[in-house]
Amino acid sequence: MKSKRPTKQRKAIYQAPLHKKHKFLSAHLSKELRKQFNKRSLSVRKGDEVKVMRGKFKGVTGKISKVDLKKLKVYVDNVKRKKVSGEEIHVPIHASNLMITNPIIEDPRRKKVIERAKKLENKVK
Repeated sequence: MKSKRPTKQRKAIYQAPLHKKHKFLSAHLSKELRKQFNKRSLSVRKGDEVKVMRGKFKGVTGKISKVDLKKLKVYVDNVKRKKVSGEEIHVPIHASNLMITNPIIEDPRRKKVIERAKKLENKVK
């Protein structure tokens, strides 16, 4: 994004194609995972265990049950609220307000990302 204008930046985020929106949905890793993977953040994935770092549900941990690329929101198992009718619904959270505590590493794309980060670390040393 080249523009400094917030309205243009927001518009670019909302109108971005899904394969680019996936990059916006990344969360920080816990300190232990940072050292282990030599990376600061990973994109979120269904099944990852996360901790909410901001907002009303700060400190709550749970697994990601759904990732909505169109709305750029993540739904966590333990983050729910009651509607007036009594029905419980998941509360959408932006990925930047989460911290990954236990990622799924069986995903082949994730393995590549982690291996690439480790190779870069070895080249620096």
